[in-house]
Amino acid sequence: MNTTAILILLVSFAVMIVIGFHISYSMMAAAALTILYLGLSPTQIINTMVDGVDGFTFLAIPFFILSGDIMARGGISDRLILLADAMVGWMRGGLAMVNIVASIFFGGISGSASADTASLGAILIPMMDKQGYDKEFATAVTMTSSVQGMLIPPSHNMIIYAMAAGGISVSALFMAGLVPGVFLGVALMVFCYYLSVKRNYPKGTPFTLKNLWAAIRKSIWGLGTVIIVVVGVVMGVFTATESAAIACVYALVVSMAGYREMNGKDLFGVVKSSVKTLSTVLVLIAASGPFGFCITYLKIPEMVVNGMLGLTDSKFLILLMINLIILVLGTILGMASIIVIVTPILMPVLLSIGFSPIQFGAVLILNCGIGLITPPVGGVLFIGSGISGVPIERLFKHTLPLIGVMAVVLLMITYIPEITLTLPRILGLL
Repeated sequence: MNTTAILILLVSFAVMIVIGFHISYSMMAAAALTILYLGLSPTQIINTMVDGVDGFTFLAIPFFILSGDIMARGGISDRLILLADAMVGWMRGGLAMVNIVASIFFGGISGSASADTASLGAILIPMMDKQGYDKEFATAVTMTSSVQGMLIPPSHNMIIYAMAAGGISVSALFMAGLVPGVFLGVALMVFCYYLSVKRNYPKGTPFTLKNLWAAIRKSIWGLGTVIIVVVGVVMGVFTATESAAIACVYALVVSMAGYREMNGKDLFGVVKSSVKTLSTVLVLIAASGPFGFCITYLKIPEMVVNGMLGLTDSKFLILLMINLIILVLGTILGMASIIVIVTPILMPVLLSIGFSPIQFGAVLILNCGIGLITPPVGGVLFIGSGISGVPIERLFKHTLPLIGVMAVVLLMITYIPEITLTLPRILGLL
């Protein structure tokens, strides 16, 4: 064991993060210092960076990001809210239910919690405020429900995880996240209904089949993106990458020719925004190449396995420790960063205790999602605060009960594998 090299890798990485360097540059610099100390060829840095992004699967990420941005700007948000309102708006606390259901739909289009909160929050938070909902509650529901969208396929974070885990099936991951995503939505709805009855929040428009059918007709073209991805991948018509490209073209046609709410100028802005998002992801994945090489070369995963198994041989406790570690990391690092850093380290631990990498994908995504609404870094928390004007401290206090619901769901999908693995097995993906 080369203790000095391990210290160089970890300490230099931590120091650069603390003094304010972007995590991608911190990973590259720490890996470069370690590789040079070990006397390895500097070309190893370039080779592993290129290998990290040189794959057919990676092409799905830019297409999913672009298609999500197109649909978010192309008038789909209003139509999703209309459909959700026709389905569940009649219930007590109807707008809270609408918020959650709309996030399920939006997750199937965008897969981004930040985009969900920004798009739906800008519409629903003011609406809920006007109808007598507490602004803190309205914002908390918007933020927590946005996390389920990262579990609903398509999810570019799932693709990042698939690559970091060594190329596991993206199709199986997509299907493994579908049931937990919907399950999380149902759990949030049950809790919000309880609060709505307790606080006497208003009901919405009474349910009618006529209103539901009208809403379906207006939103069906937007939801076609989800159908293309899910049905196409499951039936083996497309690979995940091919479905992403087709979904991108479909979203463009629907937004510009179908809904006619996007023009050439809008498209330029959408592409610009997507490129900015993609560049961040691209650099991060590239940087994870040499960093991951150093982790593997120094046998850090084996050390972690031996360390955890040395503490306990209980699968229950090991999974609990892993969840706690990720929860803590989620409060200070972004989701993609956590995925590319912890996956190669923890995967040997998971395999040693017989835990499915497919199941862990859903666990990891939800766990990191909780971090997005947790201080001090929580990006979605800051977006929600910016939209509603509620201070971070007060907003987080009102979000805690909903985070508690998410934590219960997290434990359930951790310890009940059937929640995540049954659907992929039925579809023959496992």
